[in-house]
Amino acid sequence: MALQDKLIDSLGSFATKFNSYRYIMAIKASFITLMPVIIVGAFSVLISNMVLDPKNGLASFESLSFLAALKPITAAINYATLNFLNIGAVFLIGIELGRINGIKTLFPGLLAVICFICVTPTTVEMLVDGQMHVVKDVLLRQFSDTRSLFLGMFIAILSVEIYCWLETRNGLKIKMPDTVPPNVSASFSALIPAIITTTVIATFGFVFHQITGMYLYDAVYQVVQQPLERVVQSLPDILLLMLVAKLFRVIGIHGNQMIKAIREPRL
Repeated sequence: MALQDKLIDSLGSFATKFNSYRYIMAIKASFITLMPVIIVGAFSVLISNMVLDPKNGLASFESLSFLAALKPITAAINYATLNFLNIGAVFLIGIELGRINGIKTLFPGLLAVICFICVTPTTVEMLVDGQMHVVKDVLLRQFSDTRSLFLGMFIAILSVEIYCWLETRNGLKIKMPDTVPPNVSASFSALIPAIITTTVIATFGFVFHQITGMYLYDAVYQVVQQPLERVVQSLPDILLLMLVAKLFRVIGIHGNQMIKAIREPRL
């Protein structure tokens, strides 16, 4: 019993200390805010598969076949929630970290999303009718859903920290006359730090791609996710992955979404 109590006390003190880190606080608060979105998306998948699916759901019965026509509704909900979960997480982490750093506006969240888009490829090649076509100005689903969650959190934290540091430098602020409304003055005050932050992040992504030939997402996938996908093939490995998910839940983060990029192969 003494050993058990000591173990519980050690885990409790570790969890308390871990929760006190500002990055963990920002991520935890963001996922708490995202919880309704995750639940809505999960219910849309459940209803789509169990009720509206013409092969496996209730719509497979002839008397209820009309329900299959409603499946685009749940598909749209799923696309707007779970398939854009990473964008919402990046936005909310930026806001929460900005608040921890003393910035009360929503701008750090918007800046985090902008910086994340700056380091993701928006030009892809697609095979159509046996020919390769270059499609520009698109964002693939793998960059908006949970598969890019680790990269999104990293870019959100990095960009907001850079911006908050620059925002405290008085020499970088554009000062407006007192007659200018406060919200307009605040926008001009954030202009130069925002320009520098986006330039630094975009340059970082560009230089990384030029040196390695990979985008940051590909590097995260090959260095972290791909080895874990190969490792997690046995029952002990799967149990370990589930333990990691539960540990994320202890600190208030949706563990299943965090390990989804490892548990499911990249499309």
